[in-house]
Amino acid sequence: MILPLIQIPLLQDILVLLVFSVVIVFILQRLKLPSVIGFLIAGVIIGPYGLSLVKEVEQVEILSEIGVILLLFVIGMELSIKQLASIKKTVFLGGFLQMGITLAAAGLIYYFLGNSWNESVFIGFLFSLSSTAIVLKTLQDQHEMNTPHGRNALAILIFQDIIVVPMMLITPLIAGESGDLTTSILSLLLKTGVVIVLTVLLARYVVPELMHAVAKTNSKELFLLLTVTICFAVAFITSEAGLSLALGAFMAGLIISESEYSYQATSVILPFRELFISFFFVSIGMLLDLTFFFDNIPTILLLLLAVFVIKSLAASIAVALLKYPKKTVILTGLSLFQVGEFAFILSKVGIQYDLLDAETNQYFLSVSIVSMLLTPFVIIFSENMANKFIGVSQKLGYLNNKSQHPELEELPGTELNNHLVIIGYGINGSNLAKAAADSNIPYVAIEMNAETVKRERKKGVPIIFGDATQDHILEKVHLSDARVAVIAISDNVGTKIAIKNVRSHSESLYLVVRTRYVKETSELIALGADIVIPEEFETSVQIFSRVLQNFLIPEDDIEHIVEKVRADNYQLFKDDQKRATTYKAKNHPEFHITCLKITSDSNKFLGKPLKDLKLRANYGINILGIMRKDDILDAIRPEETLKQHDIVYIQGNPHDVELFHKVIK
Repeated sequence: MILPLIQIPLLQDILVLLVFSVVIVFILQRLKLPSVIGFLIAGVIIGPYGLSLVKEVEQVEILSEIGVILLLFVIGMELSIKQLASIKKTVFLGGFLQMGITLAAAGLIYYFLGNSWNESVFIGFLFSLSSTAIVLKTLQDQHEMNTPHGRNALAILIFQDIIVVPMMLITPLIAGESGDLTTSILSLLLKTGVVIVLTVLLARYVVPELMHAVAKTNSKELFLLLTVTICFAVAFITSEAGLSLALGAFMAGLIISESEYSYQATSVILPFRELFISFFFVSIGMLLDLTFFFDNIPTILLLLLAVFVIKSLAASIAVALLKYPKKTVILTGLSLFQVGEFAFILSKVGIQYDLLDAETNQYFLSVSIVSMLLTPFVIIFSENMANKFIGVSQKLGYLNNKSQHPELEELPGTELNNHLVIIGYGINGSNLAKAAADSNIPYVAIEMNAETVKRERKKGVPIIFGDATQDHILEKVHLSDARVAVIAISDNVGTKIAIKNVRSHSESLYLVVRTRYVKETSELIALGADIVIPEEFETSVQIFSRVLQNFLIPEDDIEHIVEKVRADNYQLFKDDQKRATTYKAKNHPEFHITCLKITSDSNKFLGKPLKDLKLRANYGINILGIMRKDDILDAIRPEETLKQHDIVYIQGNPHDVELFHKVIK
C-alpha cells in the first residue's frame, strides 16, 4: 500500500528561505560582510513584495519569534545576575533618558508637521525602540558584548524590552479608548515583581541542583531537553504575566548562568539559535515594500538621516550624563540608532486604534528596515567613526579655546634638531620620555588628551596638544629635522594614518611603531615603519622574565635571554622545538599581585575613603596603586576613594583576591 503524499506548504517555504539564505550569505561572506545583511536581503527578495516565493508568511514569523527567544536566552547565559545588578543604574536611568529624549524629539517633530498630539506621542513610542536582536547579534559577532559600550547598549535595550509593555497598555488610552490604566500598570508591576523574585529563587536554589542531577546522568539529550525547557518555560511565564517573550528568555538565561553548567548549556543551544535567528531576520526583510520604497526613496532617506541623528544623540546624551568616557558615549549612540523589532509589534496596535495610517506605516517600515540593514555596518565602523569625531572635536575645541589654555599654545623651549618625536603620551610614551630625559636626549611629545598635556606642561615636559595625522602638527615639532619618531598610540587605524603622514614628511627618519598584535606587523612595516614592536610578544617577554625572577634565576641570565629573544625577532616564541631545562624551582616567598577593574556603577565600595573600608581586615588584600583614566596613583592615602572604571592594583593571596573581585565587579 502506497501512502498518499502529504503537502506541507510551510516546508516548501522553509526550503525556499534556507536556499536563498545560503546563497546570499555565502556571497556576502566572500565579500567579508555580516551574515545578518544576507538574511535581510533574502527576506526582501522572497517576500510578498519581492518574488512572492513564501506563502505562509505568518508561520515563518512564528518561527522567527523562536530565534529572538533563543538569542536573548544565550545573552542571558553569558551574563549573571550580579553583572546585571552592577549596571542597574544604566538600565533604568540610561534607558529612561534615551527613550525620553527620543520620544520627545520624534514626537515634537511629528506634531509640528501638522499631526495630532496622540499620533505624535505614538510615533515617539515607535522610534524610541531599538533592535535588540540585531544589535546584540552584531556586538556578539564583533566580540564587543563585554566592552563598556556593549554593556551600555545591553542595559538600554533591556529597559526598552521592559517599557514596551506599558507602551502597549497606554496606546488605547491615548487613542481615546476607555480603560483603567492605573489598575493595568499596578497589575503589571506586581506581576513583574513576582517574576523577578521567582527568577532569583530559581537561579539560586532550584536550577543549579536540577542541572547537577541531570549532568550526573551523562545524557546529552536530557541535558539539551532540560535547557530548552527552562528557556521556554520562563518565557511562557513572563508572557502570561503580560511581559515580552524575549525578556522572559533573557531571564531564563540569567537563571542558568548562576550554575556551573552555563557554558555547556550555551554550546548545546547555539546551533538552534543560529538557525531560528536566521528566520527572524528573513521575516523582517519580508516586510519591506520595494515599490513604495523606490517611489519615495528621497523622503525615506531624509527620514532615515533624521532617525540616525536623533537616536544616536539621545543614546549618547543618556550615557554622557552617566559620566562615561567620550568614546564609550559615541560608540553606544552609534549602536542604538536603528528602529527595533518590537516597534513592529507596537505598530500593529497603533493601526488597530487608528494612530497610524497605511502610508505612514509604510514610511515607518521602510525607515526601520533600512536602519536595520545599516546597523551591522555602522557598528563595525563605529570605532573609526568615534576616533575621527573625537579628533575633530578636540582640534576644534583647542582652536576655539586658546585663551583658556595658553599653556597648550606654545612648545616649551627645546632644541628641536636631531631629536626624538613621541606620538602618544600614554604609559609607553611617558616611559619613553622619562628614559629620553634621563639620557639627555632632546625630545618632544604629541598627545590628544588636553588634560594630560596641561598637567605635563606644568612639569616642564616638552609636549603639545594635537593629532599626528595632521600635517601642521608634525611641522610644529620639526619632524623633518628629527632623528627618531615613535608611534605609541592604541588605535590601529590612527597608527596607519600617522605612519603615512610621518613618511610624507621624512623618508630617512627612523620610525618605531608599537602595535597590539603580531598579525599587524607586516602591514605597518609595508606602510613605512622601520621596526614594529608587538605587545603580544613583548608581553610574553615580560611574563617569562617575571616567572624566571620568581624561580630565582640570576638577573644577568634573564637579561641575556631577553636580549637573545629580541635580537632573533622573537624566534624563541615562533619555533616549536624542545629546549633543555636549566634550573629547578627553589623555596621562595610568594607574593600575589594583580589588577582588577571596577565596572559596577553602584556598590558599597564606591565613594568611600579606603580607611573606612578596612580592606585588609575584611578581605585580606592591600591596594598598592590605582589607575584612573591615564593617571597612576601609586601613593595611596587613607582618604582616597574608589570610582567606577578605576583599575586597582592589589596584593593578597589568590583566594582573597578572587572573593574581592566578585564583590566589586
